[in-house]
Amino acid sequence: MPSCLVIDPGDDPGLIIEVILGKDLSPIAVVNTHAHLDHIGGVPDLKEKYGIPFYLHPNEKPILDGYERDCAFFGITPKITPTVDHWLSAGELKISNFLIQCVETPGHTPGGTCLVINDHVFTGDTIFAGSVGRTDLPGGNWDTLCDSLVKAMENISHDYILHPGHGPDTTLEKEIKQNPFLIPLLKRVNSF
Repeated sequence: MPSCLVIDPGDDPGLIIEVILGKDLSPIAVVNTHAHLDHIGGVPDLKEKYGIPFYLHPNEKPILDGYERDCAFFGITPKITPTVDHWLSAGELKISNFLIQCVETPGHTPGGTCLVINDHVFTGDTIFAGSVGRTDLPGGNWDTLCDSLVKAMENISHDYILHPGHGPDTTLEKEIKQNPFLIPLLKRVNSF
């Protein structure tokens, strides 16, 4: 049975479990790009069902600590706040046969992290097709996000497939040409 990672499981763990069963996969960890509700809602159920660890950047702790408050604000019945088993940091992380390059990309949240696995990049809410993450929520910072976007353009191959937390997949190559938030930052990128 092939192993898998679960990245940013939102609020429907039942659907995720269906996919895991349908593809005959064996989850070995939950790894998150950040700790907003719509990315961690399924973590407790998946940890419980599969007995797997949860990875998150330590700068996300204030966001995670506000989980129940944020649920109340959005009218969502809170589940148990997920317990982090391992803290992410910049650099390589090996989980079983998966090698993940963790690229710190704060701005949308204080500990936002892009996860690079082979030629795939899980960007969370750092960058989307045609847009970037919002910074008006607690812990968000526009200038920090801009710095992170420059760092991403310098350190992530432009032909890698970006899998944003919302919306369609894209590449940095496409976004550099058409994303109105990236184009003004190009003059700050060393490789241009």
